[in-house]
Parts: sequence; structure tokens; C-alpha cells
Amino acid sequence: MAMMVKDPGARIDFEFDWHTAYPDGQAVVASHWTVVPDEDGGIVVSASAHDLLQAAATLAGGVAGHVYRITNRVTMSDGQIDERSVTMRVEER
Repeated sequence: MAMMVKDPGARIDFEFDWHTAYPDGQAVVASHWTVVPDEDGGIVVSASAHDLLQAAATLAGGVAGHVYRITNRVTMSDGQIDERSVTMRVEER
């Protein structure tokens, strides 16, 4: 799992490129994002979107000094379900 750093005041776009894991014509048909822990002032998914190859989210907020796990769970066109996560530490930058 990758580790990223985010400022609490930053609003950033983050994406997972799913077509590299499913090169044989699979497509993303559904995408859902979660943030753990879910806490007051924590990182929130303020917007999300997906196309056939990628899933993206806009991440905002976060409490300085806290660490979050951001997870994207997708359903592929053949019904397979997969998920990827990234760890994000919030720091004043």
C-alpha cells in the first residue's frame, strides 16, 4: 500500500488506473470510495467519477498528524469486484 502526504487545507484529485490490472477488455462499471477513519474534520471524498478505465476522487480536509486509508472498490464489466487502497498522512506543509 502506497503512502502519500496531504496538507489539511489542500483539495486534491486522486485516481486509480484500473485498465493496467484488467487489460483484456474489462471495464469499470461501478466505483465506490471510502475513508477510514471516518471522523469529524477528517479526509472526505468531496467528488468522485469513473470511466471505463479509471476511478477518480477529490479528497479534502484531514486532521494534521492523522493517518487515513482511502479505498476504491470497483465492479468490473464481467462482475469481478476488486479494491485498492492508499495510506494518506495529513501534515501542515
